[in-house]
Amino acid sequence: MTDSKYFTTTKKGEIYELKADLNSDKKEKKKEAVKKVIASMTVGKDVSSLFPDVVNCMQTDNLELKKLVYLYLMNYAKSQPDMAIMAVNTFVKDCEDTNPLIRALAVRTMGCIRVDKITAYLCDPLRKCLKDEDPYVQKTAAVCVAKLYDINPQLVEDQGFIDQLRDLLTASNPMVVANAVAALSEINDASPSGTTLFDLNAQTINKLLTALNECTEWGQIFILDSLSNYTPKDDREAQSICERVTPRLAHANAAVVLSAVKVLMKFMEMMPVDSEYLTTLTRKLAPPLVTLLSAEPEVQYVALRNINLIVQKRPEILKQEMKVFFVKYNDPIYVKLEKLDIMIRLAAQGNIAQVLAELKEYATEVDVDFVRKSVRAIGRCAIKIEQSAERCVSTLLDLIQTKVNYVVQEAIVVIKDIFRKYPNKYESIIATLCENLDTLDEPEARASMIWIIGEYAERIDNADELLESFLEGFHDENTQVQLQLLTAIVKLFLKRPTDTQELVQQVLSLATQDSDNPDLRDRGYIYWRLLSTDPAAAKDVVLANKPLISEETDLIEPTLLDELICYIGSLASVYHKPPSAFVEGRNATRRVLPTRAPGSGSTSPESETAAAVVPQAPQVIPQASQGQSDLIGDLLGMDLGPPASAPSAFGGAPAGFGAAPAGFGAAPAGFGASPAGFGASPAGFGGAPMQAQPEMSAGLDLLGGGLDSLIGGGGMSQPAPQPMMGGGNMGALGDIFSLASGPGLATGMYVEPKTVWLPAAKGKGLEISGTFAHQQCQVYMDMTITNL
Repeated sequence: MTDSKYFTTTKKGEIYELKADLNSDKKEKKKEAVKKVIASMTVGKDVSSLFPDVVNCMQTDNLELKKLVYLYLMNYAKSQPDMAIMAVNTFVKDCEDTNPLIRALAVRTMGCIRVDKITAYLCDPLRKCLKDEDPYVQKTAAVCVAKLYDINPQLVEDQGFIDQLRDLLTASNPMVVANAVAALSEINDASPSGTTLFDLNAQTINKLLTALNECTEWGQIFILDSLSNYTPKDDREAQSICERVTPRLAHANAAVVLSAVKVLMKFMEMMPVDSEYLTTLTRKLAPPLVTLLSAEPEVQYVALRNINLIVQKRPEILKQEMKVFFVKYNDPIYVKLEKLDIMIRLAAQGNIAQVLAELKEYATEVDVDFVRKSVRAIGRCAIKIEQSAERCVSTLLDLIQTKVNYVVQEAIVVIKDIFRKYPNKYESIIATLCENLDTLDEPEARASMIWIIGEYAERIDNADELLESFLEGFHDENTQVQLQLLTAIVKLFLKRPTDTQELVQQVLSLATQDSDNPDLRDRGYIYWRLLSTDPAAAKDVVLANKPLISEETDLIEPTLLDELICYIGSLASVYHKPPSAFVEGRNATRRVLPTRAPGSGSTSPESETAAAVVPQAPQVIPQASQGQSDLIGDLLGMDLGPPASAPSAFGGAPAGFGAAPAGFGAAPAGFGASPAGFGASPAGFGGAPMQAQPEMSAGLDLLGGGLDSLIGGGGMSQPAPQPMMGGGNMGALGDIFSLASGPGLATGMYVEPKTVWLPAAKGKGLEISGTFAHQQCQVYMDMTITNL
């Protein structure tokens, strides 16, 4: 007979009948009544009024009936805390029962009843159960300590339960050890201090490793997680632990496998890079990770996110396993995209042919998002592997010939990046790209095509016509396209000044007069000023060599990667964020990978010095090539001190440019006398262009009188020289940063608070903040660089 009969609807006097049955002298009738009560409770009916009658049924030797009553108590104790105390005496009595199952059941139930009034009575029975001779009771009591800590942390610490848990780590039963480790780990995570509650030493580690082979799979996970927090004293101890953990890689449970991988990945950091055991361990790690990819899609995704981290840290582990990451037709999109990312990370000169063949096949799929990612992946492969760039470009051209709109547009975007990486190498394909100009309708693709035309304007005969076609609907374009079009036309003018004056005049007018976008207006004003004052400087700025892009820009920042390796198998490894980023109120100690001991045979920097040195990070921003300006270096090396006398920077136009082109002498609308937003012209901005002034730095002329030629025209008389603020000869920057003329302020008394110039989110963990200060007639830049 099934239990379905207990869920059937009964007649009107249901509660009354149940009450009568619960108080019956017949044991079977009493058991049936309790089952009906539990059934009603399960479907959501309120049977709390039967609380005293159900509690009376606790006094029984029948284990099944006792379990049912305890289940009822756990559910209704919160709503009936005063009546729940009636059951305390029975709990205490059951904790001393001769049957270990009843003792364990009683202490487990008391731990689950989250009522403050009961927790005080729980301490004595719990203390006895932690010392119980039966391991089943001990392991149940160990978990109960963690539950009690969640209710009342102070009580657990005062009663010495944590010390008793530490003692259980040396128990003979592996399940007791596993549950003690689990309880201590839970308490440690919940502890506000974040300090480790139990110190792992060689003896404890040996005990945990012995228990590892005999406890359940979830016990193994807790033990492995605790092992990962241990730092061996040398590489020999690390190797010994790894040898005993390695068999867990063959476990059927994916969580056990990932926990074992976490321990091995951490301890591998301590081994010499040329050791034979490290090579063997690297080979052993690949098969279990590959096996995880044959599980259901959800497990596959978790495995792939973890593999993504492992591949970034140690690509040699899976370098021979490229084929397992090839996409299957029935893979969910989230699995496909992860596989695609890992394929790119594993791509190398030896396997690029099969990777490109796969990616080209993916580009013909029906899923548009996946196709776009596949085309971008081809571009990333070209940037990553220089020897195969030509083959990648050829593959992209084949895809462009398919004339599929979104494929063509995505291909043009990635070809722009390839041009950035390999300048002046693949210009022969520009003609093919220009054929598809009319089909481009996405802002990113249009902006990329405009960039290509502007960058290689001298090689495209009809570049002016192509750019003019974009200019017709300038105000309807996306901001990204407008900015790129403005820059491209200025580039074209600087390369072919004779026949593009009208075009550049038109785009500058559109950008400065007719646009409401402040970014576009500002860029237009900057270009206008550059072109009207010093075309040679404009050429140096606009046509300067661009820094080469690098494929490594999508890598996780090295210190974050090391931290995430310590969290393999947890949510942090799926989100690719440390726990503090998504667990509210978490302030646990940050985990880091151990470093190799000196003299271990490693060639890494940390092995050569006794001091803790941060390992050299992979180069995310490439170094400037020889002869190419270094932006950060120039910023740090700015000479803001009192300059020597310098000749005027506006003496005459350089050879090859002649006079400024027609229309550049006068300012555009908005630059007239005191336009809105500019107020009255400051000293040095209102009259005719400044001639040679000894106190003006030649490098700062663009901040000085260069704007006068645009603002007031050349016919105005030269104003009388103004005395420098603060009595110094700092010129324009001194005037800007000194507040000596302010009411009641002496020179150098005010320092602007530091502001963030480069947020850590944009700088991949590098944050730059700073301020400028004026002290003793000198301008100082105070900058702080922080690696978060």
